[in-house]
Amino acid sequence: MEITYLGHSCFKIRGKQATIVTDPYGPETGYGLGKAAANIVTVSHDHPDHNYASGVGGDPRIISRPGEYEVAGVLIIGIPTFHDNEKGAKRGKNTVFALEADELSLCHLGDLGHPLTDDQLEAIGRVDVLMVPVGGVYTIGASSAAALVRQMDPRIVLPMHYRTPTSGPQDLDPVQIFLHEMGIHEVAPQAKLNVTKNNLPLLMQVIQMEYPGCKPVAQETLPLDLPAA
Repeated sequence: MEITYLGHSCFKIRGKQATIVTDPYGPETGYGLGKAAANIVTVSHDHPDHNYASGVGGDPRIISRPGEYEVAGVLIIGIPTFHDNEKGAKRGKNTVFALEADELSLCHLGDLGHPLTDDQLEAIGRVDVLMVPVGGVYTIGASSAAALVRQMDPRIVLPMHYRTPTSGPQDLDPVQIFLHEMGIHEVAPQAKLNVTKNNLPLLMQVIQMEYPGCKPVAQETLPLDLPAA
């Protein structure tokens, strides 16, 4: 399975039988989808920076609600959650998607705005690859994301939905704050992730991925006032 990060909360997941695009965004984000095509598009909530399915080619099946689905050999479970910590009163609902493909378990948390309940964690099940929002403001922030990651204990963690020099939402926190929370102080963004059941790391690994317009690491560093570790 090959995973690439298209920016914001959008990943392209290319498996043996199907390609999935998560939360495609409109041009207001500052990123560009390019010529993304897929068999399946998942949409966590109906906001324009997450629901731009028309920007994805290939006549994909669009899944935007909780429930159980099987498309092109991919098992998808949508778990109902909220976009805020007030049961949706501020920003509405959010769907977390758990996916099974190529003998791997993936989870995309969308714009999750609160800790997960025991029932929600049980519905998600074991996670090999976790895509987690870390930028705060509209979702859980760095400390909450780090706590959730430790609770879910995936093999691979892919942070998303954070501020970059390219992104439109400049009120989000940068990814470095989450990395600091996870005890990581230096990381080089990775262009692609190739993962199989047999090459999963034994210990949890946090991977920062490149995105459209990603600059070299030295130019990408954002000014931070972080406490000493």
